[in-house]
Amino acid sequence: MNHVSHTGSYYAASANDKVQRSKLTEDITADICVVGSGFTGLSSALHLAEKGFKVVVVEGSRIGFGASGRNGGQLVNSYSRDMDFIERNYGKHVSTEMGQMAFEGSRIIKRLINDYDIKCDLRPGGVFAACNNKQLDEMAEKQKLWAKHGYHETELLSASDIQNHVGTERYVGGLLDKAGGHIHPLNLALGEAAAFEKLGGIIYEDSIVVDIVHGKKAVIKTDSGSVTADFVVVAGNAYLEGLLPKQQKQSMPCGTQIITTEVLPEAMQKQLLPTDVCVEDCNYLLDYFRLSGDGRLIYGGGTTYGAREPSKIESIIIPKMLKTFPQLKDVKIDYAWTGNFLLTLMRLPQFGRINDNVYYAQGYSGHGVTSTHLAGKVIADAITGQAERFDVFAGLPQYPFPGGRLFKTPYTAMGAWYYQMRDKLGI
Repeated sequence: MNHVSHTGSYYAASANDKVQRSKLTEDITADICVVGSGFTGLSSALHLAEKGFKVVVVEGSRIGFGASGRNGGQLVNSYSRDMDFIERNYGKHVSTEMGQMAFEGSRIIKRLINDYDIKCDLRPGGVFAACNNKQLDEMAEKQKLWAKHGYHETELLSASDIQNHVGTERYVGGLLDKAGGHIHPLNLALGEAAAFEKLGGIIYEDSIVVDIVHGKKAVIKTDSGSVTADFVVVAGNAYLEGLLPKQQKQSMPCGTQIITTEVLPEAMQKQLLPTDVCVEDCNYLLDYFRLSGDGRLIYGGGTTYGAREPSKIESIIIPKMLKTFPQLKDVKIDYAWTGNFLLTLMRLPQFGRINDNVYYAQGYSGHGVTSTHLAGKVIADAITGQAERFDVFAGLPQYPFPGGRLFKTPYTAMGAWYYQMRDKLGI
């Protein structure tokens, strides 16, 4: 039997667990069935298993196959849209409620790493790097905004301050999030999967869900078996096709590209990132980078709308890396890969329930590592009767992309081009 393999990433090559789980080939029952073993699915499954439920996870390919196992590995707090945007568009109550949850995802991740001894190269600290004075002013406003919502773990950095953290003259300053950080994302996912299995959970891989039959008990049909469950959590995000047709019209897969260098000499590592923080710049189409646990530079950026695979990832990312770190011009690139995340029009996640027993969460719009872990806890609480926080997210209106299926990709790309020009002009 041919199994689906992970993409050819550094993360897959350095995964702690390469064991293939079994395919679902029979009809079984469970309290709860989770569709997808990315961070949303694993966080939901693990939180529900901790509450004593019999939970089964069905995965169409491999644990962490999608964005959860391919991303930049950065623990970025809040959402892709911050609380000021949320307050302007949805009111003060929604902003306050979402603000109370905005910094919880990273704490959940650290709790799981500690409780289950997950080996995933956790390192503290993240920097938002400003490319111009306008962006630096925005970082000062972000610091005030986050403090207003009870978060005080940030430090504003001047042009000289930021060079203590990032060895480049490209940035005019930035904001240090001391409670941010970075991890090996695939090993985090695999560690969470192992923790879930230790609690009695079962994960089936290579088990593509082809249909969900709704009813008092839902039947989740795969290509060779089924799960009958009281509740379902649909957590396929950008790699989910056809199971949520309405929500699919309100979201769009987008691709991002990442490269990883050879292992760098220690002196070079210290020169590039002296304090081993992760970094993302403040552009709309941003660059992000960090050191791996074994001393490689992981550098990502660029966006392809509609999930098109770029023919040469290196040709997109290497010029970005050299603009930041020209001293790396002769460094060998060992890995290059792409992966899809799910974008929503308002760049806020989609939460919802169908027929009272099918829950979904998706569309984190580039802020998925922390938001997915929050989503899993919020879903688990909702299933056990504490739905207030889930309903805050579920109450956010979601809109289809303009242009329908045919034109939403070029329309969105045109919008991205506009913001990219604003970044370049510093306006």
